[in-house]
Amino acid sequence: MRDQGLGSWPARRARMTPGRAALIGAGEVRTYAELAENTTRLAHGLAARGVSRGDRVAFLGLNSIELVETMFATAKLGAVFLPLNTRLAPPETAYILADSGAKLLIAAPGFDDVTGAPQVQRLPVDVVPVGAARRDGPEEPGNPEEPGGPGGLWSERTAPFDEPVGHDDLFMIQYTSGTTGRPKGVMLTHGNIIWNVYNLLVDVDVRSDEVALVTAPLFHTAALNQVLFPTLLKGGTALIEPRFDPDRAISLIETRGVTLLFGVTSMYLALTQSPRWPDADLSTLRSALSGGAPLPVSLLQAYLDRGLMIVQGYGLTEASPGATMLRAADGVRKIGSAGTPCFFTDVRVVTPGLADVAAGDRGEVLVQGPNVTPGYWQQPAATQAAFAAGGWLRTGDLARVDDEGYLYIVDRLKDMIISGGENIYPAEVEQALYTHPAVAECAVIGVPDPRWGEVARAVVVRRASPPVTEADLIAHLDGRLARYKIPKTIVFTDTLPHTASGKLIKIDIRQRHGG
Repeated sequence: MRDQGLGSWPARRARMTPGRAALIGAGEVRTYAELAENTTRLAHGLAARGVSRGDRVAFLGLNSIELVETMFATAKLGAVFLPLNTRLAPPETAYILADSGAKLLIAAPGFDDVTGAPQVQRLPVDVVPVGAARRDGPEEPGNPEEPGGPGGLWSERTAPFDEPVGHDDLFMIQYTSGTTGRPKGVMLTHGNIIWNVYNLLVDVDVRSDEVALVTAPLFHTAALNQVLFPTLLKGGTALIEPRFDPDRAISLIETRGVTLLFGVTSMYLALTQSPRWPDADLSTLRSALSGGAPLPVSLLQAYLDRGLMIVQGYGLTEASPGATMLRAADGVRKIGSAGTPCFFTDVRVVTPGLADVAAGDRGEVLVQGPNVTPGYWQQPAATQAAFAAGGWLRTGDLARVDDEGYLYIVDRLKDMIISGGENIYPAEVEQALYTHPAVAECAVIGVPDPRWGEVARAVVVRRASPPVTEADLIAHLDGRLARYKIPKTIVFTDTLPHTASGKLIKIDIRQRHGG
């Protein structure tokens, strides 16, 4: 094949295991042969709509088989896939469509408030609804078969579509969450993602009989690049769920024999809080992956008690996303660590002057490797600012390394609290709070203080029992943390805001609870 990119994967896999189930979702099954045929037909249909190399094709919708097929079909053309965050407001989505110059927007049902918004309607983008499912029964006389796929875009043509696509060609633009300002479009090439998959497969024994549960949103990098792509490359089966539901997740683990699971802190917490958790049969699970933020040690222990080690990694969208991994063999010995660099990726922790820190000291994490983005879409100044000399990506994350080279993420550089000249790292305080059994979830922020400049405040979601007060939690932290790190105030709330990928939105928490 001339196509060396991700768009060729369905056809390559179909040559090997055509009858094996590739995708299961919404009551449908796609074998690898069907996935290859459907993506080819859809590629022809997109081409007939005028989509060509380099054009951006946006998809707005929850996790679905149609999303995956659209992504592969777009890649076949040498076009660029643009997955849209379904939780954004219409003006935010309109900004991304305009900034990316999207030519086509394929929208799933339920998003009329976005596609019909004036800001979107004014854009020169062709909006196409995801069409009804293909007719299952025989065609009735005199009635042409209804077209399947997104908006009836699938062509009747099944001739191989083999564009010359290379590893340096742009595959996807993923926009950052935009929680601290206008989102930036992270450019990811075919090679970026392929090298990331190689990194993942070196660290995790993904097998050809894998059954992966995909519940985290595919418009974010972790579920897509750390779970879906490795599973399909190996010929496994991906269960595509529109959203995460802890009770349903447990049911699927038990009934479908799920072997591979991915989640962020809030998802793994929700599983343990499900009434089904105590009796859940997790015996088929071989791998549980996590990323996005360090997991509390108490939560890791809850899974260890069930015989399951959650493999933590550290990464970011700009690294496609994997940078480090804590291998299962080191999981207990180095519990709480993000591990060491992935095989094809290099990581440094540096001082403000870009010198490597000594063991135990804190510094900014830098990442380099073939999985690292070439930069931000149409933002040369932001791209230049993101890289240090030698092509090292500046992550903005703070970490320390121990004397064996294991990385411990401390916090975001921008989230660090400076109180009376002392640095307070919210993640460290949050870890200590999670050791109290009454804390379901928490976030630590800085608030103004006339004496110290700023001090820490904890915002806590309580479990139903045992009962706990502000004084109880402060007393619990006394002796676990230095006095200056202990929050001066603790406020309680019913919920904390999260991004669609499950990360806490600190800027919203500061706005609501920082006064």
